[in-house]
Amino acid sequence: MKFKFTFAIILAGALLAGCKGSGETILPSISGKAGEVAVVCSKVEWESEPGNTIRDLLTEEVPYLPQAEPMYDLINVPQQAFNKIFQVHRNIIIIDTEESYTESKFVIGNNVWAAPQIVLKVEAHDGAAAAEVISQKGSEILRLLADAERARVIANSKASENAALRTKVNGMIGGSPYFPKGFTVKKEAENFLWISNETTFTIQGILVWKYPCTSEADLTPEALAAKRNEITMAQIPCMTDNSYMILNPTIFPGYENITLNGREIVEMRGLWEAYNDFMGGPFVSHSFLSRDGQWVITMDAFVYAPKYEKRPYIRQVESLLYSFDWNNLEAI
Repeated sequence: MKFKFTFAIILAGALLAGCKGSGETILPSISGKAGEVAVVCSKVEWESEPGNTIRDLLTEEVPYLPQAEPMYDLINVPQQAFNKIFQVHRNIIIIDTEESYTESKFVIGNNVWAAPQIVLKVEAHDGAAAAEVISQKGSEILRLLADAERARVIANSKASENAALRTKVNGMIGGSPYFPKGFTVKKEAENFLWISNETTFTIQGILVWKYPCTSEADLTPEALAAKRNEITMAQIPCMTDNSYMILNPTIFPGYENITLNGREIVEMRGLWEAYNDFMGGPFVSHSFLSRDGQWVITMDAFVYAPKYEKRPYIRQVESLLYSFDWNNLEAI
């Protein structure tokens, strides 16, 4: 039996099944690990053009990690096995090929069987046409999955927020990310905060600093990289004597200019290491001007996790940077 999937019918059924007398829709919580995608398609499709194209897209290496790690972990679910167990997965991509399809479609669904869930569906006449849709929509697929994963982290952070931390960061820079419980202030200095969530084998840190803006050149990648080294050399000691955090001297960070909630941001990502020590890991930073334009503000998220893959840890703290909101006070 060929696999059929119609969002309107499924959504209507989910709403009817999930509605109680109050009119509230109840959906089960999602399953699956962060960074995991269930790809629903036949074995033939998985081992041919559609599967090859989706693997090329989603298993490309994450940039600026110490070891090779794929962007996503993929699970192939044959259509006949796509039951209630897999329908509640957090990220689902469905490849549906039918000779009766006269045109190819790319359909986006949210919270179809579970919440917070994203379901992406490719409809096409055959495998070659499905692969073409995946290629054409590749950038959008990556953005949708990244946004969905990030939104889950932010929602969980807001639900278990350490409000005292938000108040402290607000007081220094006029706004703050949402920090979940587990994050605490590790070090405080003038115009500098080191906020950290530490276990026996992992450190997830967010550094916040500001300094007077003198010209547009302050927000160039070269200036931001030099300032990061200046700040971390002074403020972030490592395990051995005369050791401190610096940028990896052989790999210059990558950067991108992005706009987020009206803020023009320089997003940098790269690798840090410990001078005179054997520590290191990835970092992501957001640098932008204060609301009055007088200060350069940097929020820098880094990870140290020598026993584990770094992708889930850096994505978690990177997501916190994206949760930043200005407060209601005048800019500082």
